[in-house]
Amino acid sequence: MAEYRQQDSHPHAGTPRRRVLAAAALAPMLAGTPAPARALPTGTAEVKSPRLVEPVPTVLSDWEHVANTLGRTGDIKRNAMYHTALPRGDLRVCSRRIVVKPALALGSHVSFIRYADKSTLVMGDVVVTEHELQPFTDALHEHKIGLTAIHKHLLSQSPDIWWIHVHGHGHETVALASGLRAAFDRTGTPPPLPPTPQRSVDLDTAGIDAALGVKGSIDDGIYKCIFVRRETITDGNLVLPPGLGSTSAFNFQPLGGGRAAISGDCAMIAEEVQDVLVALRRAGAELVELHNHGLTDEPRLFFTHFWAVGDGVKLARALRPAVAATNVVPAG
Repeated sequence: MAEYRQQDSHPHAGTPRRRVLAAAALAPMLAGTPAPARALPTGTAEVKSPRLVEPVPTVLSDWEHVANTLGRTGDIKRNAMYHTALPRGDLRVCSRRIVVKPALALGSHVSFIRYADKSTLVMGDVVVTEHELQPFTDALHEHKIGLTAIHKHLLSQSPDIWWIHVHGHGHETVALASGLRAAFDRTGTPPPLPPTPQRSVDLDTAGIDAALGVKGSIDDGIYKCIFVRRETITDGNLVLPPGLGSTSAFNFQPLGGGRAAISGDCAMIAEEVQDVLVALRRAGAELVELHNHGLTDEPRLFFTHFWAVGDGVKLARALRPAVAATNVVPAG
């Protein structure tokens, strides 16, 4: 005891006492007794959730300046998003010895949304070659446009292709469009082509629809089945329109005789991920990537890209459990 008191009185020997005091303070918590509440310092307010800002409806004429800046026209989706497609028809990409059509997995696109606070959000997914990747990202940085994901959608593709998710927000809409145009100008993204009539595809589309529980559509020779998350998704304090950055897509490229190559993407919350991955593998699909598309989305979304080849209807039936494992509805 005398030895302990001698150590305790030494000017540099306070550690044993501090440890005893710390242990005493932790004892109630370790025993399951709640620690006493601590009052906030005077003048400190409790942290409150940010006030959410809603998107506002727009029409095509609202976006003429964006169309002129980007050098191509877009369309309005779900009454709020100004969507511009920039397919990479200049590339001949092969995956698993199949020539990939642009609409299957090479469709760059960007969407602009106007908000009640008069700000504009732009989000998109852009296809670049490996040679274009660094110049494209440098241009985005120069114009204060963010990158939120860099990943792949295909396996064993030739040439090497990357997909980049872009994100910009501000009150200068033309500046956002100009930044994107500068970045696209550092790629081989071709100018827009005149629209062509949509022809039927060599697939049992009614059978695919029945199997997946959705009404698909034809886009440049590809049959697409799209689902959107049921939840309201936010990006920071911005409410995202349904489907913006939160779609599950099943794209069928006809191979003849009812067969198809499928490039797909499932949007999931964390609790759904393992069930979806298991369902995809049981369906015979090859997994490509598991990643995020955004940085501040809520609920936090994860995406898995997959690849499958076989009879279109049989694959659709096999993939239905992956759809059922997520909280989605067919896109309207």
